[in-house]
Amino acid sequence: MDTIQIHTKSKNYPVFVGEGTLQDIGPFLTHHFPKLTKLFIITDETVAGLHLEKLLAVLEPFKTTVFTAPKGERAKTFEVYYNALSTALEYRLDRKSIVLALGGGAVGDLSGFVAASFMRGIPFIQIPTTILAHDSAVGGKVAINHPLGKNMIGAFYQPEAVFYDLELLKTLPIQEIRSGFAEVIKHALINDDYFYQWLSSNIDDLNSLTLEELSKSLTKGIRIKNEFVSQDERETGVRAFLNFGHTLGHAIEAEMGYGNFTHGESVMIGMVFALKLSIEYRGLSFPLQEFIQWVERLGYQTKIPNHLSLEKLVTKMKQDKKSVGETIHFVFLEEIGKPVLQEVNDADILERLRKFLK
Repeated sequence: MDTIQIHTKSKNYPVFVGEGTLQDIGPFLTHHFPKLTKLFIITDETVAGLHLEKLLAVLEPFKTTVFTAPKGERAKTFEVYYNALSTALEYRLDRKSIVLALGGGAVGDLSGFVAASFMRGIPFIQIPTTILAHDSAVGGKVAINHPLGKNMIGAFYQPEAVFYDLELLKTLPIQEIRSGFAEVIKHALINDDYFYQWLSSNIDDLNSLTLEELSKSLTKGIRIKNEFVSQDERETGVRAFLNFGHTLGHAIEAEMGYGNFTHGESVMIGMVFALKLSIEYRGLSFPLQEFIQWVERLGYQTKIPNHLSLEKLVTKMKQDKKSVGETIHFVFLEEIGKPVLQEVNDADILERLRKFLK
């Protein structure tokens, strides 16, 4: 098992990565929270059927209740958030209670926001069950969606710990593996050329990832995430670089309808577009066609779905959290491992989106 220490201004906490880490949750709770009253597990309908009994088995000595959300981005609505809080109140959670997030990124975001706002903040622990959650479970960004923008209603609220049991990833469908691995590729591009070269040379089939390849990819991605979060917990500076590919990616995800196109697959299209613009705007020297061929072999789509309105995508990008005064800001690369934030006007973006479609 690997233990990665996350350092932020508000809190330091461990991320445990390995097979069988679920078994360590009980002892961790007993040691760190001797006055613990109740556990509130938030999961979704898919994960509950796969993994909830395993978690309940290791938590048998504790008083526990469960809230089950819809799967995917449908978990991150005002209605589901309200229902989760209602359950917490009915169950009479108090300030010595702890929320456990068992699921992917959507469940983690919902659970963290519930924990951050219930009684003005109670502790929570992340138990990720997807590859994508190696990114979202670390760093303390928790939120729900609004029809006008993804993750617009939320908080910065760090977990007490993250237990990343690789055994839980064995049930993932290929679409979810692909979605999560896009964030691994993103981490390499914005931080580490050596890691990127290793990925592009060694990962050719996401269906046959070995446990060693998966563990190396995830722990490296978490360490890179920590580098940015430790410097800039509340995204006032370098943490914005973690949004590489997300400006267009979030817009695609929103226009497709949350849950109809995965986060990672949307971000991959956004990364291809951002790399193309990085070459044009920042003089990036990068074999873009080789990159496109590689990620397409991995099963990614690299073009914007034809039926989407480019004008609506630009409108969505103007609502992105990095936008200032409705001016779009993109994360570009000057070279692999050297991201920069740059303002781009609407007309230029629209023109380049039209060229991107060809």
